[in-house]
Amino acid sequence: MRIAIARKWRPQTFDEVVGQDEVVRALKNAISMGKIGHAYLFSGPRGTGKTTLARILAKSLNCVNGPTVSPCNECENCVEIKEGRSVDVIEIDGASNRKIDDVRNIREAVRFVPVKSRYKIYIIDEVHMLTDEAFNALLKTLEEPPSHVVFIFATTEPYKVKQTIRSRCQHFVLKPINTEIIYQQLLKISKAEGFKVTDSILLKVAKAGNGSMRDAESLLDMVVSYIGDREDVTDEEIDRLLGIVDISHIEKILSLMSKKDVGGLIRLANELRDKGFDLKKLCEELISAFRNLLIMKDFGVDRSLIRLSENEISVLERFKGLFRREEIIFIENTLIETYNEMRASINELF
Repeated sequence: MRIAIARKWRPQTFDEVVGQDEVVRALKNAISMGKIGHAYLFSGPRGTGKTTLARILAKSLNCVNGPTVSPCNECENCVEIKEGRSVDVIEIDGASNRKIDDVRNIREAVRFVPVKSRYKIYIIDEVHMLTDEAFNALLKTLEEPPSHVVFIFATTEPYKVKQTIRSRCQHFVLKPINTEIIYQQLLKISKAEGFKVTDSILLKVAKAGNGSMRDAESLLDMVVSYIGDREDVTDEEIDRLLGIVDISHIEKILSLMSKKDVGGLIRLANELRDKGFDLKKLCEELISAFRNLLIMKDFGVDRSLIRLSENEISVLERFKGLFRREEIIFIENTLIETYNEMRASINELF
């Protein structure tokens, strides 16, 4: 059975982590200076590296050569952490172990020294799911932590973690990963694995990842399976597979908008919905299109600011002069408001 790309290519050292340079630098410096915290909080969107960094940090602290910024990944401690079977690195799902009794069990266990490692490390994922009572019980442990214990918390919703907990942690915020960085990583993976995937398709996959490396790698898995041994796969097929709105539809919408044809826009929206298009996704693509129009109007085609195919640039260039700068800003803001309303509405067309 082929191993999933996201699993096979999960970073095993700090140097392999991409898109989170500031967080990696801070952690490596802290380890190098011997300033090991007793509690860390990693927050950020899904698939940006929270659990990966937690495991690398655990290896860095418990490697036989450590604490080190470069865990060997060969010693018994590193291998056991990598395989998820270390008796001294305990991973807990906060969503299913969220009650006060679960935290009380942790409080009892932390009193005992590690079996064979330097630290006993608790990695609690989705920590925001803990109950208030569980948070209060955990707080007492964080106030007076044993010297041999390190807590690493991960969450997608840090604002749900009690301030009294956050204030006792070193809080690292992981940001969505830039599309270009995701694209370069997918290109590296494709070359190493021998995938027959074009650059334009890889760029579509990177964009569809929406800042999540894990999502992008999972989508690449799906695309590779779809392509198989075929050499005639078109970008349009990949668009449908990934749920991407083709630039031709954006072109039609921009044309109708430039003519202020409200009726035509409504008819086109109905037509796309009936064909199975995700209108929220369409709204996202339009927001991106108008943001790129504004960039092109102010700075021209600056490749450091926009990452588009030649065809996409050509389409936007044709409409750049048909909208005033103030109109572009107004439409983009209106689309953002519409998108937020669509997310909260059951009926996409209200």
